[in-house]
Amino acid sequence: MIELPTRDPCDLCEGMAGREERWAIIDEGEHTLTVINPWQFEVGQCCVITRRHVATLLDLSDQECGAILLAAKRVAEALVKTYRPLGILTFQNNGVYSGQETPHFHFHVVPRQKGSDWDRTAATRDLRWRRASKRHVARFDRRRRASAASSSFCKAAC
Repeated sequence: MIELPTRDPCDLCEGMAGREERWAIIDEGEHTLTVINPWQFEVGQCCVITRRHVATLLDLSDQECGAILLAAKRVAEALVKTYRPLGILTFQNNGVYSGQETPHFHFHVVPRQKGSDWDRTAATRDLRWRRASKRHVARFDRRRRASAASSSFCKAAC
């Protein structure tokens, strides 16, 4: 049995309900919302989140699976137009032993640039690592989100 993280209330459900302004919704579909990730390990990093509260890939309907990849493709295309990355990293964690921190399905879409020192293993580390990270500086999060939200990226993604 996959061991799930515990968060009550669910931070993704709270963010989607508009209770947390750090979640900038840039695209919406019947089954998904795409947001600018509040934790910007890379400028422009986004997440596709299911509207329905489900914990893992194994809990998704076939329709949700298709909608997630289509939304991820749309945001990846917008990231390429806006940031001209050298690559796009996509990933998703299922259970605490894979690095899942919140029990709500979300699919990361991350533009990667030359010289980036963000290690993919960041996806499997807890919040203590985020605070101690050399790459992620929390005081810059607001500026990164504002920059991404005001860029042509949001217009291209929506």
